[in-house]
Amino acid sequence: MHIDSILSEQEIAAIEKEVAKLPMPKAACIEALKIVQQHRGWVSDDSLQLIAQHLQMSTAELDSVATFYNLIFRKPVGRHVILLCDSISCYVMGYEKIYEGLQRQLQIGFGETSPDGRFTLLPNACLGTCDHAPALMIDQDTYPDLKPEQLEAILNTYP
Repeated sequence: MHIDSILSEQEIAAIEKEVAKLPMPKAACIEALKIVQQHRGWVSDDSLQLIAQHLQMSTAELDSVATFYNLIFRKPVGRHVILLCDSISCYVMGYEKIYEGLQRQLQIGFGETSPDGRFTLLPNACLGTCDHAPALMIDQDTYPDLKPEQLEAILNTYP
């Protein structure tokens, strides 16, 4: 199987652009994973294998990188990914009530996707906003100083 039989020309071009910046192809592995995920929403086993071949590394080696980074998704996710911070700061400042509110409104727990395919809910060790806990991130948007009553309005802004 040739890499372009599964990856688009656009994906390959973007990966090659990253490879050209670095001393060896495998150094672009994180960027290559992010590129494929940006286009597809996640990184399938087939895509992982083809990226690994293209970057001259083993599939196991690339999978270890992909599974180390919690923002590389190895299974399908919803249109929007919610990262709920569960650090000690967020925990102390009301994380549990935020989690309960998300569970109630979305009818899912951590690692699950809502039945309508809109949201996937994932825990996150730290969003870097401890002075504004509790916090969550949806896609690239961070919501600090959260209160449970804000959740419905926030979720409604994501189609």
